[in-house]
Amino acid sequence: MDLDLRKLRYFVAVAEHRHFGRAAQELFLAQPVLSRQIRAFEQELGSQLFTRTTRSVELTPAGRQLYEEARRITPMVDAALRRVQEVERGEQRLVVAFSPGLHVSDAIRTFTASHPKVEIDVFPLRWWEQDAPLRDGRAHVGYLRRPFDDAGLRTVPIGHETKVACLPVTHPLAGRRTLTSADLDGEPILDVRTRRTSSLEEKFELIASGQGIALVPVSVAGSYSRSDVVYLPVTDALPVETCLAAPESSTARPVEDFLAIATAVLRRGPGDAEKAKEEATRYAPSSFKITNSPLPMGDRELR
Repeated sequence: MDLDLRKLRYFVAVAEHRHFGRAAQELFLAQPVLSRQIRAFEQELGSQLFTRTTRSVELTPAGRQLYEEARRITPMVDAALRRVQEVERGEQRLVVAFSPGLHVSDAIRTFTASHPKVEIDVFPLRWWEQDAPLRDGRAHVGYLRRPFDDAGLRTVPIGHETKVACLPVTHPLAGRRTLTSADLDGEPILDVRTRRTSSLEEKFELIASGQGIALVPVSVAGSYSRSDVVYLPVTDALPVETCLAAPESSTARPVEDFLAIATAVLRRGPGDAEKAKEEATRYAPSSFKITNSPLPMGDRELR
């Protein structure tokens, strides 16, 4: 059978809302029409995707599997269609992804000064998909924080960040100036293994309410300052490596030029973009060396 992408998008909307009415509103469809489309889709697949009651709509095991597959399929299709349209219009476009707390604006400004015809978009990454947008075509380049799967990616080491402990202000350790890893033994750590959160905002809300603590890179702490949590240095925590990344298969000139310019800018730090621009022009994209150099990580980390 051929996969009907239109029905797949309908399915995703219902799966995300767990409600036919709200999904229909998002899709600008009448609810009975959406219900008929989903039932037709189930018949085509030969699988029941939802368990429906008068009060709720839940995914079946087959539905959960399809939803996971659809989260990978639909972004790839959208990116492919966008690239076709850009070629037709003769446009050049570069999408730069970045991890929470990392700032790539200086690099973009420097790149734009020498590549004014390249349209730039930015793509804020969520913790659970650091490298995914580089693989499915939603982003061309990423400014990432390890750990992530770098198989099939070219990486350029940029620097390292220290990590700090994020605690509620009511925590017994909140009054200390610094901490060690031993001080945190036995503390409930909020990470991907213990409690999956959908965003950093949710994570910090849980920390502030006393549900646990977290170790986060210092740039994340600086971007999420709030009065009900404290950030304390952990003196023996392993640093986190930051790096630029792009698919190995990408040879487009804007990507290569951006990597060269961004490397010079980001390694120098903010506020020195002009000097970095002069330095970056000396890089020949054909000879620009990009290496993989993973850094060992501690057990507790922000993803």
